[in-house]
Formats: sequence, structure tokens, C-alpha cells
Amino acid sequence: MKKIVQVIQNLWVTIKATLLQVLHWLWKMIDQGLVRLLGEEKVATFYKQLDFLKEKYWDSREKVDQFIESKVDKEATYYPTIKRLWKICGWTIFAGVFFIFAIETNFLWLTGEMPSVGELQNPKLSQSSEIYSADGVLLGKFFTENRTPIRDYNQLSPYLVKALVATEDSRFYQHSGIDYKAWAGVAVGMLSGGDRGGGSTITQQLAKNLFKTRKKQGILKKGFLGYVPLVNKLVIKTKEWLTAIKLERYYTKNEIILWYLNTVDFGSNAYGIKVASKTYFNTSPDSLKVQQAAVLVGMQKATTTYNPILNPEKSIKRRNTVLAQMQKYGYLSKAELDSLQDLPLGLNRHEESPYDGTGNYFKVAIAKYLNEWAKDNEIELDLYRDGLKIITTIDSRLQTYAEDAVSEGMRSVQKTFDGHWSGKNPWADEKGVEIPGFIDTVAKRTEYYKALVKRFPNNQDSVWYYMKSVKRKMWVYSRNGLGEEERMMSAYDSIQYYKRFLQAGMMTMDPYTGHVKAWVGGLDFKYFKYDHVKQGKRQPGSTFKPFVYTAAIDGPRNLSPCTEMKDEPFEIEVEEKGEKKIWRPNNADGHFSYATMPLRRALAKSINSITARLTDEVGPDTVMYYAKTMGISSPMRPVASIGLGSLMFHFMK
Repeated sequence: MKKIVQVIQNLWVTIKATLLQVLHWLWKMIDQGLVRLLGEEKVATFYKQLDFLKEKYWDSREKVDQFIESKVDKEATYYPTIKRLWKICGWTIFAGVFFIFAIETNFLWLTGEMPSVGELQNPKLSQSSEIYSADGVLLGKFFTENRTPIRDYNQLSPYLVKALVATEDSRFYQHSGIDYKAWAGVAVGMLSGGDRGGGSTITQQLAKNLFKTRKKQGILKKGFLGYVPLVNKLVIKTKEWLTAIKLERYYTKNEIILWYLNTVDFGSNAYGIKVASKTYFNTSPDSLKVQQAAVLVGMQKATTTYNPILNPEKSIKRRNTVLAQMQKYGYLSKAELDSLQDLPLGLNRHEESPYDGTGNYFKVAIAKYLNEWAKDNEIELDLYRDGLKIITTIDSRLQTYAEDAVSEGMRSVQKTFDGHWSGKNPWADEKGVEIPGFIDTVAKRTEYYKALVKRFPNNQDSVWYYMKSVKRKMWVYSRNGLGEEERMMSAYDSIQYYKRFLQAGMMTMDPYTGHVKAWVGGLDFKYFKYDHVKQGKRQPGSTFKPFVYTAAIDGPRNLSPCTEMKDEPFEIEVEEKGEKKIWRPNNADGHFSYATMPLRRALAKSINSITARLTDEVGPDTVMYYAKTMGISSPMRPVASIGLGSLMFHFMK
């Protein structure tokens, strides 16, 4: 026992010495900082004033001691006890005042930052950004927390407010942020071994939710004491108390209720009362019925445990508890309580996903564009937090038609493709010979394969066994019907399955304004993330022909749209990789009409033979010059086939 006491004493001496060294170092750093900031003369003057104040303090203390001696009998029996109590009381008050001072000022980075006046008056609430079409239709949202705040207290159901106050803070309208009476109840409950609740007011909960005092990390935000067990809880709770008092100064009770309901998490990726009302009951907050309001308020005790989707029985039980609280505080009659407690949950689910709506490929492209724009202009922007309203040029009707057209058209083409390759694999060379090891090469690039290699570093057989033989249920994009279907597949099977899909992209643009009206980057964004509009690099094909006709009409040849040419076979000798060949382009239908037609009709009918002849007459260099002059910045080569769009470049650049 003596050894333990000795160890503790030695430890205390070491800690005390270390603390003194730290304080000495801190004072030295402060002294040096003051000298650099103010200069030696001003610092010397400051120390003289400090010495003067110290003298004044000791003089005042001596006078107080003399006064006490003249009025108090130090020889009295209880004098030492009373003196000790006064000291304890004085030091307790001093410690409390200093603790509040340290909390408010983050003294020596002990307690971490507090919300500033600006943050209190204009708090930032993480909310989803919404993207709209040109005709005002909501295309989708960007969010990590799906939240759309309500701005007007009158948009809340009165039942909702009553349920919240009755359950979470019955004295909400009587206190000023902290309910001291509730504290007393908590103390009594703790002493008696019962449960009297946490004593936390709605305003305190708002302070916690709004400024996330419990989630801040780092010395500047959390403070040194924030990493000390037990002490950190006292610091956090004090911050919430002080913030709650300030919130009561800046906002009315109705505004605090509104802010609170906008901040809270209701589970199922529903943040704030507006999204929660739609998620669980497909309604708005002002239309919530009393039993619906009770369900949502009841979830605040535990969003998962009392979630009506995950745990309907517990949710009903909790709802009835909230209704009983409303009856207890006079918001419901006994008859209303009895009838409401027998009602079912009545859910009408409408859960939202970031990929709801149309134009998902376009939304991703917009997000990337906005982030790059903000970076270039040195603007701090977070689409998933800042609650932006983004108006685009997309026409929601054209977007829907375009997505349906791609989906239906590609299903038809896919059937033809599957029929052609029935019984054999499509990953073949120009001669139709299957490329050996093609799927194995693709499989080795997957994260699943790499994880298996780490798991079985010296056993390739086990890796391929899990890749090829271990099957599990998975949802895949349907080849036969609309949407998706569930199949039993191995990882290797799924690679083979998806490598048989044809892909497509479609973009519609207004030629007069350049506005994009529809954007379909692929078959289904959920399963195919590659955007064939933005990311795909393809030959432009016949879309390049207008540059040829522009070069012919505006260029040295000075032709007219009415100039006539004949649709007949055309050939020219070209050199490819040092070898001379004869190039004979065909029309799309494989036939020549041998009809003479004006250039405007040849362009309208996209006649390859006339376009190839025009390219040869004006020269590939001239065609390329006009294309670059009109804004095409991608690589091109002045070859005979340039007029038919046989060049690789990113057409969307």
C-alpha cells in the first residue's frame, strides 16, 4: 500500500513539474509574441501597470482582512469552518466564472470554438441542391442529407408543434433556453434510481443539431479538454447551454420550433420535417394529421428503433406514448386519445434517391461543370450542402422522349445483336475469331479480383474459384424486359453478361441557341456510369458534312446551294501506311440513284457520293480549315474521307 501511495505521490510531483514547465513555456511564448506585436517599450509599460494592479490588489485585500478582523471574532468555535466554507464558495464561483470565460473565449485552446454572432444570426444548414428543367420541372437533387427547409412557421401543422412540445419540452414556452426545473427533476430521478428524462430543452437540442458541437474535431474546434474523458462531456454540455441561451435572445419561440424541425434527422435519408412528411406519408408538413405528427415526433427518441418502415410495431407503441403526452398536457381529450391509439400507421412511402427523376447523366455532367467553374472563379461551392437552385436548358418532355427512345431502340437492336451472336462470344477480331483470355483480362481489372488476390496471395486457384464458381443473387440490368431483374451469378458470369450489351448515347441541341434540350448518356445510369455523350469519343459521321458544304459554298469554289451534282459512284486513289489504295465510298443504303440534284438536297439526303466528290474538289485542307474556324478544336487529319466524318475526336468538346 505504501508503495502505491509513493508511486502516486511521485506521479503527482512529475505531473505538477510538467504543468509548471508548460505554463512557463506558454508565458514565455506569450511574452515574446507581445514584444513582437507591440514592441519592448509598450510591453514594459504593460508590466508596470500590471505590477501597479498587483499592489492595489494586495492593499485592498489587507484592508478587507483588517475590516473582517474588526467585525469577526477569530477565536470563535466555528470561525475556521465558516472561513473554509466562504473560501470554498468563493473559489467555486471564481472557477465557474473562469470556466464560462474559457468556454466563450477558447482560452489557451482549452475548450474549442463557440458559434460566432454571425453564425448564430445566420446559421448554415446543410440542404440539398435542386436541379430544374427549362420548363420548371424538378429533375433531381444533389444531397448527402436530403433536406429542403421550410421558411414559414405557418406551414407547420399545429398538431406537430403540440406533439413536439408535449413530448420533448413541456415547459418550452416558460424557460429561456435552459429548464432549471427539469434539471431538478433529473437530479431527483437519479437520486431515487428512477428515470426522469435528460432535461434537455428543444433549444438545447437545436444548438446541438445546428452547430454539431459533439462532432467537431481538431484542437482549434474541440480544444485540449475536449479529449479528456468526462471533462469533454461537461465542456460540450456547457457549450450547448450557452448557445441555447443565445438562440433564445436572437429568435422567437416559433422560429426555434421551425429551426428545430428543419434540422432533425427522421431516418430513411429524410432530414427536416418537409422531406420526412413526404417520405413517410407523401404529404406536406401543414397537412399532417395528429397521429402522423405523433409518429414523426416519436422517432426523435431513436430514428431506427421507432422507424415506422423498419419497426412498425415499436413505432405504433411510441406514437401512442406521444399521443398520451399530448393528452397529459391538455392538447387532446381522453376520447380523442382512445380513438387515435387504435389507428394503424397509415404509411404512404415516397422515399427519395439522388438518382430519382430523369437526366441522371446530365446531372452528373452539370455537377462536374459547376465544381470546375467554382474552382476557376475561386468560389467556395458544395452542391451537396449549399441548397442551390440550378435552372438548366433541358426540356423535361424532350428528355423523357429521348430516354424512352434510347431504351426502346436499344432493346430492339440488342435482340438483333443477341440473335446474331447466339451460341458464340462477341469479343472477336475482324475475322470473327474469339479473342483468347479477353474476359480474364477484364476480370483482373475489377476490385473484387484484386481483393481476392490480397486474400489468397499465393493461391490463384482459390481466386478463380471465387470469381467463377461462387454464385450469389444479384440485381442486374434486364436484357429481356424493362428495368432490372434478379439473377444467380458469379462475378465472372456478370462480366460476361454485361460485355454482351450494346451501348448508346443521345444529345439534342437547339441549333439557334446552342442550348442542350435532351441528354441521354447511356442505357441506365444505375448500372452504366460511363457517359457516352460527355465521355465518349466517336467518329462524327454524317454530322460533319455541313462543314464540307460550307467550304464548297463559302470557299474558293464559290458554289451555290442550287449547284447541281450527280449521285453516282466516286473513287479516288489514296495512300494508307505507305500503300496506295482505291477508295470507293458507298451511300448509306448501298445504292446510287444516278440522279442530278442541288447541293441543298444532297446535304438534306446525306448523299455520301456527292459529299466525297465535293471534299475532293475543295480539298480536305479547306474542309479542315472551315471546321476549325467554326469551333471544332479536336485533332483532325486532311484525308479524303474527312468529309464523311471518319476521324476520331471528342465531338462534345
